[in-house]
Amino acid sequence: MKWQGRRQSDNVEDRRGMSSKGKVVAGGGIIGIIVLLLQVFGGDTGKMVAPMLEQMNQGQATEQTTEQRALTPEEIELGGFAKTVFADTEDIWTKIFRDNQIGTYEKPKMVLFTDAVQTACGSATAASGPFYCPADKKVYMDLRFFEELRTRFGAKGGDFAIAYVIAHEVGHHVQTLLGTSQKVRQQQQSLSKVDGNKLSVCLELQADFYAGLWAHYNKKYLEEGDIEEALSAAHAVGDDAIQSKMQGHVVPDSFTHGTSKQRMKWFMKGYNSGDINLHDTFKEEL
Repeated sequence: MKWQGRRQSDNVEDRRGMSSKGKVVAGGGIIGIIVLLLQVFGGDTGKMVAPMLEQMNQGQATEQTTEQRALTPEEIELGGFAKTVFADTEDIWTKIFRDNQIGTYEKPKMVLFTDAVQTACGSATAASGPFYCPADKKVYMDLRFFEELRTRFGAKGGDFAIAYVIAHEVGHHVQTLLGTSQKVRQQQQSLSKVDGNKLSVCLELQADFYAGLWAHYNKKYLEEGDIEEALSAAHAVGDDAIQSKMQGHVVPDSFTHGTSKQRMKWFMKGYNSGDINLHDTFKEEL
């Protein structure tokens, strides 16, 4: 992706190089979040993943010290790329909202971190992948995740895999602005776990569609192989691909993000159509 010398977003907080030492206790009854690869791209699900649990103690203060280190040249460059992609999402979604008369696009923020991070949704550990917190409307990115995605799950390398993930998480922000996420959560309260999972799949596939839609409007900056990198990442994080890799078999009723085929399909539908009105994954997948 062509990105050097272009606008970078001012809505990015870079906390990389900061590490917390000592015991961390979330105060005020905040629910801790652990986002593992099995829940990758979890959006605003806020699920607890066994067997790791974040220790919670209501009303207790956080006791920690923070150490700071200088970022490497490679980390600085990667941060610049992420900020440029985020700027592109700001420009494109502002245009999509305006052109389709769906209101004013409220820009989210993005936090780059390593080791651990505190959010309005809870605390995330170094095991976290990328996620979006609707409570503070921020995208949280541990950029080291992409090396794990490549080496452990077989995704192609390349910067556009990162761009796809950022665009996917911004897609969850769009769902929050449009009320889609809240509607789904309300419906899930009266459904079985299996039926609730199906709605989660549709929500994730829609975020993939929005990522493809963003890529459609960003074509002038794409380079040969970029879309293949995005599709490789989408394939790698399909529920069936992850379960096969992690446990040797798949359990379709437990899917919450969609199969590799579904994720690639909806990304390409957004990319090829450029039409936000074709976003109804719930109608097509249920």
